Amino acid sequence: MRSPEPASLAATDLRDRIARGEITASAAVRSSLDRIAVADGDVEAWAFLDAGLATAQAEAIDHFRGAGRPLGALHGVPVAIKDIIDTRDMPTENGTVLDAGRRPSKDAAVVERLRAAGAIILGKTVTTELAVYHPGKTRNPRDAGRSPGGSSSGSAAAVAAGMVPLAIGTQTNGSVIRPASYCGVVGYKPSRGLVSRRGILKQSPALDAVGVFARSVEDAALLADAIAGPDPQDPQTLLAAPPALLATAMSRPPVKPTLAFVRSPVWDQADEDMKAGFCELAEALGPAIEEVVLPPAFDSVHRMHAAVMLADIARNYARYMEAGRQQLSEKLLGMIAEGEAMRAVDYSLALDWIDVMNAALEEIFVRYDAIVTPAATGEAPRGLGSTAVLSSRRSGPIAVCPP
Repeated sequence: MRSPEPASLAATDLRDRIARGEITASAAVRSSLDRIAVADGDVEAWAFLDAGLATAQAEAIDHFRGAGRPLGALHGVPVAIKDIIDTRDMPTENGTVLDAGRRPSKDAAVVERLRAAGAIILGKTVTTELAVYHPGKTRNPRDAGRSPGGSSSGSAAAVAAGMVPLAIGTQTNGSVIRPASYCGVVGYKPSRGLVSRRGILKQSPALDAVGVFARSVEDAALLADAIAGPDPQDPQTLLAAPPALLATAMSRPPVKPTLAFVRSPVWDQADEDMKAGFCELAEALGPAIEEVVLPPAFDSVHRMHAAVMLADIARNYARYMEAGRQQLSEKLLGMIAEGEAMRAVDYSLALDWIDVMNAALEEIFVRYDAIVTPAATGEAPRGLGSTAVLSSRRSGPIAVCPP
């Protein structure tokens, strides 16, 4: 029986086979590069890829293992990195021509941890312009005529197309969860403070987060474990031992979990198929799931989020306006203009509401183990002209599932 190609293996399986000597890191990289050669012409997930550099990393990893040295949690596993995350040996161009050729002198914290865990940094994946809304070149590997989502479009697409088992992305406004949903992979956006953001393009400090993409929950947990933990150079990381996510994902729950079904304040924007699917899911889960209505404070959550994000974008991207306003998309220019017009009192109020909404969610988690809610409005929309971000304005009454 022919052995499976390394690129088709789960990351946990690939890691274990490399550790046992059944597969080399070099073979894993060759398999990924072969898959990229076949698939990326249609998908265009990569912003930078150097086969020679990837191969050299793999050879060094194999030499490390051959010397009998202790292996890291991701020894020999290829990982893709979103192109707003600094890498010392590859360009980081942030999805804009204004950063073309930019070469950071240091790795971002997450890249440092990946290298320490033995991962191979395969290349940099496409992001939307400055990780906002103007799409990059990437197409959805499930259907090239549909949006892959954004802003971590290349990372989600590279995993979905089988080019790499794991990828890193970031999220300020659904930029991990939405492309994961559209491309049909697992996306995980950790809680604030779990993963350092040092060395990553700053968009909105109150909202930015690092996330992961994988083809299974277990693989996502494997990757998240490797990058989690406090960072003295990022004071917003939690000074606490990170959770053992992989061990939890691979264990049986001690009790049957109780789930909360939350429609969200913009349930009316969901596709009819999405609504029907979630109603069917709730019915199938029976007594294990209960519908929970969010407090009225959440009616303004999208408006508050926009206030924080837009004001921060205007502040943090002012340098790009000065360097080459004419090189920025009309969409981004409009968002910067909105941010510049934001009143300080509205921005301050929106920041205060973060704690209010977190407190409301804490009350839900006292009773429930997890929240079940849509990651997007429905299937990936047709067309590549936008990342399909939903509106913050409610357009009609919230429908309910039939009894």
